[in-house]
Amino acid sequence: MPIEIPVTRVQEPKARPRDAQLGFGQVFTDHMFLMDGAVDAGWSNPRIVPYGPLALEPATVALHYAQSVFEGLKAYRGQDDAVRLFRPDRNIARFNRSAARLCVPFIDPDLFLTALKRLVAVDRDWVPRTPGTSLYIRPVAFASDPDLHVQPSRTYRFFIILSPVAAYYSEGFRPLRIRVEDRYARSVRGGTGAAKTAGNYAGSLMAAEEAQQAGFAQVLWLDGLHQEYIEEVGSMNIAFVIGDELVTPPLTGTLLEGVTRDSVLQLARDQGMQVAERPVTIGEVLAAARNGTLREVFGTGTAAVISPVGELSYKGERVRVHDGEVGPLSQRLFDDLSDIQLGRRPDRHGWMVPIQD
Repeated sequence: MPIEIPVTRVQEPKARPRDAQLGFGQVFTDHMFLMDGAVDAGWSNPRIVPYGPLALEPATVALHYAQSVFEGLKAYRGQDDAVRLFRPDRNIARFNRSAARLCVPFIDPDLFLTALKRLVAVDRDWVPRTPGTSLYIRPVAFASDPDLHVQPSRTYRFFIILSPVAAYYSEGFRPLRIRVEDRYARSVRGGTGAAKTAGNYAGSLMAAEEAQQAGFAQVLWLDGLHQEYIEEVGSMNIAFVIGDELVTPPLTGTLLEGVTRDSVLQLARDQGMQVAERPVTIGEVLAAARNGTLREVFGTGTAAVISPVGELSYKGERVRVHDGEVGPLSQRLFDDLSDIQLGRRPDRHGWMVPIQD
């Protein structure tokens, strides 16, 4: 049976900003998707309504105990003017894995995908046209019981909001300066590191602020036990080209299973590269830098696709990567993936999902 999602359209549409005025996550479209959940009854009342505030009681569980999960994905307007989602099935699956870890009820993937496609279709005029811009999509589920007991909520809210965003590299594709974090820990084995949940990000803010005050763009997290094994950067996964091998840390439950990460590894394999998902220590990376075999470092994530790293700093030692310039693999993977997302080259893996009017 087709999934019915009633739409209540906004009476006075907002003025849409010009593409040149866009930033990230500060402008929102006219509509949002809402749905109610209960442990005993499941999810119900899916609907699209005008974007606006949510009414919450002060004792709402999510505000006190961070029982909430979210996702981030994008819709792109291709050169043929068609709007497409990038690998939404992977984001939906990861959302439900995060939800399971936080005791949030499972959402049927077909309903989830229908909600995404329907909401983007309603606000498709908000998808920007300038190359590099996109429509950022933020699904969120949170515990809504007004109850101060430390226990899973019995009721939940789910919503999806949309935000047109600028090209990440509005001033050019530039390498980042990254500080390797050696004091704070992001996650440990058995924790919530593999879940996209609010508390993980709150716990990372101090390290990120201190790094930015010292002139670095982000931090590179090490494992929480030994502070030796590389895990991920604050908002993206990380990869290294050591010799002729593309190396990235394995998915051991302490870092996020990135959709862009998986896509980049697939493209690298398609190109005949040797790819390894294995433990990598900061010591190995520093040794490779000293002996000249560290060729490139880059991050992978929804916001930037590829973020080349030009410098790593660890306990006062600063390492220049590829002379502080963008490496050839970073550039090629960025171009290849961006071209697929924008419809400029064939989508051989079936990653793009069209939005119908």
